[in-house]
Amino acid sequence: MLAKVLSCAVVGLEGAIVEVEVDISAGLPAFTIVGLPDAAVQEARERVRAAIRNSGLTFPMKRITVNLAPADLRKEGPAYDLPIAVGILLSSEQLSADMSETLFLGELSLDGGLRHTHGILPMVALAQEKGRATVFVPTPDAREASLVQGVRVTPVNSLAELAAHLRGEATITDYHPDGDLESIAQVSWSVMDLAHIKGQEHVKRALEVAAAGGHNLLMSGPPGSGKTLLARSLPSILPKMSMAEALEVTKVYSVSGLLPSDTPLIMQRPFRAPHYTISNAGLVGGGRWPRPGEISLSHRGVLFLDEFPEFGHTVLEVLRQPIEDKIVTISRAQGSVTFPANFMMVAAMNPCPCGYYGDPVKECTCSLSMISRYQKRISGPLLDRIDIFVQVPRIEYENLADDRLAEESERVRSRVEGARAIQRARFQGARLTCNTEMTPVEVREFCQVEPETQSLLKAAMKQLVLSARAFHRILKLARTIADLADAPTISASHLAEAIQYRPRSLVQ
Repeated sequence: MLAKVLSCAVVGLEGAIVEVEVDISAGLPAFTIVGLPDAAVQEARERVRAAIRNSGLTFPMKRITVNLAPADLRKEGPAYDLPIAVGILLSSEQLSADMSETLFLGELSLDGGLRHTHGILPMVALAQEKGRATVFVPTPDAREASLVQGVRVTPVNSLAELAAHLRGEATITDYHPDGDLESIAQVSWSVMDLAHIKGQEHVKRALEVAAAGGHNLLMSGPPGSGKTLLARSLPSILPKMSMAEALEVTKVYSVSGLLPSDTPLIMQRPFRAPHYTISNAGLVGGGRWPRPGEISLSHRGVLFLDEFPEFGHTVLEVLRQPIEDKIVTISRAQGSVTFPANFMMVAAMNPCPCGYYGDPVKECTCSLSMISRYQKRISGPLLDRIDIFVQVPRIEYENLADDRLAEESERVRSRVEGARAIQRARFQGARLTCNTEMTPVEVREFCQVEPETQSLLKAAMKQLVLSARAFHRILKLARTIADLADAPTISASHLAEAIQYRPRSLVQ
């Protein structure tokens, strides 16, 4: 008898319906899975056989053929265990039920229990898109699946429980989350409040401007001046994510296997800080079957690159396209996969190999050639994509010994939220969320400067030898500064502040 059960595959961040066809025929006992399965799917044979037997059900000692259609789509992961087991029970007439509108997802243990499975969110989202009414998922994944509206989520503890439910011998209650989506648990990143960082007020201002417009930022200064601490405080002043953004981020972490089973929804913006020994594939994503890299894991959040010049040259250069396009496309012989990569890049570096070039207290021991080689590790085209350059000098004793707290992150965040609200109203109806995403078309429309400031902009273009990209980035940065001041147009003071964030050289 032939049985058909629906499941789902994940391609990139999107789902694809997979039809699990099971045929049981007379002949020597055999269990074959076809349809481009990977090793994890092939191993499902042993998990399914043991799970059926240990659930008090009968595993047919006949020739079993399982086809995962479409056959040209690569199947990977253990999520097909449950649909294969249900297909075998249907084909062997141990179950009789209409499965045409139902998806089955989940990994089986040898005793028949269901385990947490990666990528549940995009799979259930596809079920909703395709009009499939019911999804059976492992109980630990029910909260994650419930983030998708319009689908009946049925949590399953074991194969025996599911069989009893489908036979009508028992009933599994559909899962209904307690409270609204915002109340569901979320990942908590380690965040430093700006109030506890001494001095560096001009750097905090630069962080505020960067957060308000989503701009990229580079900090340069001697060791111990607070660059890393300042960068780690940036999430504390970023605006809260909308529900749509939270679902985007959660989908990335679900597919990557980094979403804990007790944390179905991420509401706090990600902060990723990879080590400088990271590979190209680790940063942008990759592998034989591509997985999201650090730039996608920092989607809608912050990618912090400490010791910026120590990263490999090719590693840094692959950042250029994602910074501009906000997506990253990974191509393999089997096809291409696109991941989101809309992140803020924050980098920190020393001004020279020893770290003390330009320091008023400690003398630099590097030669000019060493300093030059160190600077050239970062290419001009990559630097051209950074909006804000700021020097982080040594902190004086008076600042360190001062017991008074600085301005709290909450107050700074309120100003950032106000600027973002202005930008959302400005870009209403467009797919833009903040000023840094503007194209030259939007720059021309929304970044009009007052007539008397045109001469300042012209002088900056000549003296700083700015490229067309840098010209537009200055205007977008000035627009953000004007938004923080709730100004309708860009004045000379806004433009002057934006220009002073451009470096005349990498180090002063």
